Amino acid sequence: MSQQQAIEAAAFRRLLSHLDARKDVQNIDLMNLAGFCRNCLANWYAEAAAEEGVSLSRDEARERVYGMPYDEWKAQYQLEATPEQLARMQAAKSE
Repeated sequence: MSQQQAIEAAAFRRLLSHLDARKDVQNIDLMNLAGFCRNCLANWYAEAAAEEGVSLSRDEARERVYGMPYDEWKAQYQLEATPEQLARMQAAKSE
């Protein structure tokens, strides 16, 4: 592994650790503020694995990002989106 790859991997692990510590931050908030969420990270992780010839299911990628099975995370931490959050997301999609 190159030095750049090691640095990028460490930064990614820190991002995952930060998101794990901030379970109060909802995916819709991330989408509305940054244009990506934990599910996006899981998709990118699975795509990167595929590019390296590693077979990784969507559920396996999500478990890596969420630190637990996705359904478990949703049941414990995901709140119902508010009408304001949904409206903001719709507005961002139409831009």
